[in-house]
Amino acid sequence: MQYRTIGRMAVAAVAVTAAAGLLSSCGYGASAETAPAKQTEGASGAKLSADTVKIGYFPNLTHGTALVGLQDGLFQKELGSTRIKSQFFNAGPAEIEALNAGSIDIGWIGPNSAINGYVKSHGTSLRIIGGAASGGVKLVVNPARISSLKDLRGKRLATPQLGGTQDVALLNYLAGKGYKVDAASGAGDVSVLRTENKVVPEAYKSGSIDGAWVPEPTASRLVTLGAKVLLDEKSLWPGGKFATTDIIVSQKFLTAHPDVVEAVLRGSLAANAFIKADPKKAKADANLRIKADTGNALPPAILDPAWASIDFIDDPLAGTLRAGADHAVAAGLLDKPELSGIVDLTLLDKVLTAAGRPAVADAGLGVK
Repeated sequence: MQYRTIGRMAVAAVAVTAAAGLLSSCGYGASAETAPAKQTEGASGAKLSADTVKIGYFPNLTHGTALVGLQDGLFQKELGSTRIKSQFFNAGPAEIEALNAGSIDIGWIGPNSAINGYVKSHGTSLRIIGGAASGGVKLVVNPARISSLKDLRGKRLATPQLGGTQDVALLNYLAGKGYKVDAASGAGDVSVLRTENKVVPEAYKSGSIDGAWVPEPTASRLVTLGAKVLLDEKSLWPGGKFATTDIIVSQKFLTAHPDVVEAVLRGSLAANAFIKADPKKAKADANLRIKADTGNALPPAILDPAWASIDFIDDPLAGTLRAGADHAVAAGLLDKPELSGIVDLTLLDKVLTAAGRPAVADAGLGVK
């Protein structure tokens, strides 16, 4: 079972997506982290089983846990002499490819990309081991062309990638409103154009798109260009909670180095605790990491509203993973998947228990 269209329907990508390819032909960048010379062992006081751990993430605010954890040395504090080699990506499929190739061991990624990677590998590639973010996804539109949700027919809306988390969410929303869209090509009552996030602002300015269903900070960047938020995806989920970013690990690395994975999870919890305790500094530190990775920091007009719309969490919200997969099936992007075993919360629950916090639910998707 796998996403039906990914791969064979790449030719369905529109011109703006081609432009994205020209700007980012590899889809990722890389940077190396080294442990401080004085740090020789993990926070537990014991040397860990791997000399290096390779971590992947996006330079997006919805990956703020990873940004802050790397920038402030919170992962490194837990890992001790185990060095971090980090690599950033612009799209989920590229990160999954890197995980499968062994180029990264642990990654922050959107849930639908994780589901796709798991299904395509017949359940052998990865596990979801923790949560990172909820929210921070919006439908942002040109108010001169779209004044209400009833005005979407005939309009052109962008999503970051075919079969990605936001793509599935938009297709599901449109179907629920009675609009017919061919999931593979994006053609229909509403045109869905798969467009890399960093190309979306230029596409908006040129008039190539009328709006976009995108994560932060792209949504807030469009607002600075005159767009308006028509819908916050939070409003579509019970309690306003849905997985935007989760943590994955290769099954091979999890089996060989559970102590290293546990250390990264401790660092993740520390990063989220720091974000809650000092959101102003955490926001600034995340922005420093974005600048280091991309060469450009986010201005306050984009950074401040974007950061405020994201909830940083430790729970992967496994129940919303199943809902996301069901939405992909309904859209025709995914055959009915077998997701049992995609989630393994053993180490997360261990870390939470040690911190005096309750375990989280796997919604029946855990390892048997």
